[in-house]
Amino acid sequence: MRSGVFTRRALFVAGAEIAVFGLLGARLYKMQVVDGAKYMAMARGNSVSMRLLPASRGRIFDRFGTAVATNRQNWRALLMVEQTDDTHSVLDAFSKLVPLSDTERGRIMRELRTHQRYVPVLLRDFLTWDQMALIEVNAPTLPGVLIDVGSTRIYPESELLAHTVGYVGPPHESDIKADPTLTMPGSRVGRTGVEAYDDLELRGHAGAQQLEVNAVGRVIRELDRQEGTPGIDIGLSIDARLQRATAAHLTGLSASAVVMDPRNGEVLAMVSQPSFDPSLFDSGVSNAQWHAWMSDPQKPLVNKASAGLYPPGSTFKTVTAMAGLTSGAIGPGTIISCPGHFDLGNARFYCWRRGGHGPLDVKGGLKNSCDVFFYNVALRTGIGPLAAMANRFGIGVDTGMDIAGVSTGLMPTRAWRERQHKPWELGDTVISGIGQGFILSTPLALATLCSRVATGRAVGPHVARHRAGVLQVGADPDHWPDMSLSQHYFSLVREGMFEVVNAPGGTAPAARLSLPGVQMAGKTGSAQVIRIGRAAREHGFNSMSLPWALRPHALFMGFAPYDAPRYAVAVVVEHGNAGADVAGPLARDIMTDALTLDPAGRDVPPTPAPTPVLHGA
Repeated sequence: MRSGVFTRRALFVAGAEIAVFGLLGARLYKMQVVDGAKYMAMARGNSVSMRLLPASRGRIFDRFGTAVATNRQNWRALLMVEQTDDTHSVLDAFSKLVPLSDTERGRIMRELRTHQRYVPVLLRDFLTWDQMALIEVNAPTLPGVLIDVGSTRIYPESELLAHTVGYVGPPHESDIKADPTLTMPGSRVGRTGVEAYDDLELRGHAGAQQLEVNAVGRVIRELDRQEGTPGIDIGLSIDARLQRATAAHLTGLSASAVVMDPRNGEVLAMVSQPSFDPSLFDSGVSNAQWHAWMSDPQKPLVNKASAGLYPPGSTFKTVTAMAGLTSGAIGPGTIISCPGHFDLGNARFYCWRRGGHGPLDVKGGLKNSCDVFFYNVALRTGIGPLAAMANRFGIGVDTGMDIAGVSTGLMPTRAWRERQHKPWELGDTVISGIGQGFILSTPLALATLCSRVATGRAVGPHVARHRAGVLQVGADPDHWPDMSLSQHYFSLVREGMFEVVNAPGGTAPAARLSLPGVQMAGKTGSAQVIRIGRAAREHGFNSMSLPWALRPHALFMGFAPYDAPRYAVAVVVEHGNAGADVAGPLARDIMTDALTLDPAGRDVPPTPAPTPVLHGA
């Protein structure tokens, strides 16, 4: 019996020993035979170099597949710190071949102190062929210096889409703290526009490689490699052709324009003039260029379409009309007489027509853009309901636009004024009715307002149509809810806007389309930037006599075709004076382009994207 137990124990111990030695043998075989060459190279210590691999930044296309942001290879010189014992002498030797400025050398020394030793330090980017060849020939005297192929962000459309697409720039310290992989040479971070809004998705994720190098840092072979994950490609709703045509109409002006599809909120064109070359931020902006931009009164770096703030002026009367009708302050048949002015206590508020318009209903008030009519409507409605209605139409709220740097504007309320420790006056309500006072809006918000009036849906503006080939749900008109307001009131406002452009006596006959069978409805606006006193008004003041910077802004918003809206347009010309004379004709020309530039093909997905499916927000 004991002999049997002993035998079983012996067999168990023997089996365990065999298993252990088998595992050790398998491990040794893998290390010595399978991975032997790799570990032999690693055993030589300083001949193995670890390097992060930057991911390729995702590309950006317009709705038809035209590249508007992509990448191009370039040479750059890197310093592998772990491959040299004397960085100062290497820098001195490098400077004799490719001179380094004090600023560049200061940056290099700072990165040498802060980066991990396995992270290469950028010595010089955008090398010429001659510089690259000179460094390669002198490699034995430059231990740790190597030539690498980097990536440069390029914008084929240059200034045309600079504000919408945005630009990239070198990472700041705060960016590196959030993502240490940005210490890689040539790393770029989106700063404005789509580049900034979708930066993380466009960046992708870094990979890594393990290299065997010789004594002077030349790469012998690659030992191991894990590829990074490229950033996603993004297809925009922007039509580059319509963008180009719109920009051409605004040439020489300090102005902006937005064209939207009112059925789903897709932004087809968004122009801000003047513009700038976004590629300069990748390669480096000179001090002279930066000073020129900063001193330009027309502010070329500002995206006026999404961040420019202006009083909406008379375009806001559409909101006042809807607020008055919805609140019951006025009815469809309410008549208000305009004698040319409106008195509130000792204050007198003027209509733009000195002789007045006489009795008007809401459609007549819109057609004639009568200030007195809407002074009365605003006062009867009150600032609370007026502000709430403005918010519903996209004024003073975040509309969800998917680019960086969008301003929400301002729709004032009593509470807002009280936070400034100042009382809300009835006069503030009066002038709010015509889009003046404290109200501020962007052209993008005006295009949103116009789209919501045109369709009765709470559409939100957006430019991303595809992300990684997936069609965003906002492209589907059924995604956007009904605004739950009276369709009869919508009809009254639309009819008033129709008469603005098409009826005799309307304020914007110059905005009338010449396309057969197609009509545009719209609303003019002229937004004052300074207060005009009573004496000046009563003596026939002419704003054209003012310096350019003090003249009113010219505004217009409209949609077409009137009976089946497909496009909504908003135009703001800074200090253009009269919306009817300046912004209206521009909107007419832009709308004509939108209707004639292959409208049937506007729903085609971009070429690089696979067949899309609805998914995600």
